[in-house]
Amino acid sequence: MSKRYSDVNVYDAANERLAVAFRDFEHVLVAFSAGKDSGVMLNLAYDFAKANGLLHKLAIYYEDYEAGYKFTHEYAERVFQGFPEVTRKYWLCLPISAACAVSMHQTRWTPWDDEQRDIWVRDMPKGDYVVHAGNCPYTFIKGTKGFDARIQFAQWFAKEHGRTAVLIGIRADESLTRLAIFTSQHRSMMHAGLRYTKTVDELTCNFYPIYDWRTKDVWIGNARFGWDYNKIYDLYYQAGLTIDQMRVASPFHQCGTANLQLYRVIDPNSWGKMVGRVNGVNFTGIYGGTTAMGWGKIKKPAHFTWRQYAEFLMSTLPEVSKKKLLDSIARLTETWAVKGYGRNPRVIKAMQDEGIEIENTGEIAKNCTKPDIYERIKIKSGFPDETKVHNLFRICPSWKGICVTIMKNDFGCLYMGCQRTADQNLLKLRALERYEAKKDTVAALAKARGK
Repeated sequence: MSKRYSDVNVYDAANERLAVAFRDFEHVLVAFSAGKDSGVMLNLAYDFAKANGLLHKLAIYYEDYEAGYKFTHEYAERVFQGFPEVTRKYWLCLPISAACAVSMHQTRWTPWDDEQRDIWVRDMPKGDYVVHAGNCPYTFIKGTKGFDARIQFAQWFAKEHGRTAVLIGIRADESLTRLAIFTSQHRSMMHAGLRYTKTVDELTCNFYPIYDWRTKDVWIGNARFGWDYNKIYDLYYQAGLTIDQMRVASPFHQCGTANLQLYRVIDPNSWGKMVGRVNGVNFTGIYGGTTAMGWGKIKKPAHFTWRQYAEFLMSTLPEVSKKKLLDSIARLTETWAVKGYGRNPRVIKAMQDEGIEIENTGEIAKNCTKPDIYERIKIKSGFPDETKVHNLFRICPSWKGICVTIMKNDFGCLYMGCQRTADQNLLKLRALERYEAKKDTVAALAKARGK
């Protein structure tokens, strides 16, 4: 789907979308992250609710990842101490499983883990609104992924209070992945057919009211309306970052590693604790965004082919990570050789021009909505050492792509387009079933006790 432009400005369009959320749902829950987009989302929702006498419908939650700039926590404190008319606020300090892109040994890490309290980057915040493992009002399983934890919280909130619209401040121009959220032809679970919504279940629906805002729109909004924001952005500006480079993310997440080196200067007290919190932080703080981390113009030793370099990198991995990576590469290789993937004629020709041996199946990939574009092809000659077919390695695999995948700690080869196995999906399903069973048991006990 191509972009369509209208005569309505993004501010008015966002308010029209908010009007739908407040009209069609009993409650509106803002997913606040202390970043610039969620901050604007919160201020828009608050101003709309206040102007229309709907503040009783508004609620806020914030998922705290323990590590981060002090300015981020200070901004969160201002939000939770402010907005006095919003009485339902939830500051989540739960032992979730968070992505970790800075360590060769930890692909995940656990913020607010009681077993590692002595090395927490900072003390847990105070306040009646803080939700932690000891007082969580619903069954929470330690190690639940952060993304799933946010969904679980929103679902608990909706079951507790009624049908809820969850406002999420993501924008389509941040990445192709986010653009695809709104433009995919396969989307079906939407509220009233609106592309800026996603139905989660019968009680919960995600809304993305600022999906068409540009980065400059965010800062125009802050300036024009005098909205508060995370002051780390001022320091980013002073450090020479452009407005499109400024990100507030979990510092150990892949999105945050490029700016990790700034912690040493901007927030040295937190930096000292972060170095001891997760293995590899100091290395990433020095080399993040350089060829040493696999981003940009990656280079290899001259005496290695890319395959030899990948094999060398694999030899340095812990056995568990190495086995997972080898299994993923084997599955990806087999899928390309036996089942194949759908690619358009331009990509197919480019692969053939580079000497990659291809089998044309003549079949159209099922996930394609345009039958004349994506033909399923198989690679019969094995992965090439390097290719110039496309800068995304999942389009055309190569051993260079595998090297980048290793350096990104992506041992499941998701970066290369590898899917989860049936066993992995089964483990996820069983975990969800155990969670549901435990939740039902807790609910039954609470009912029996008259709570």
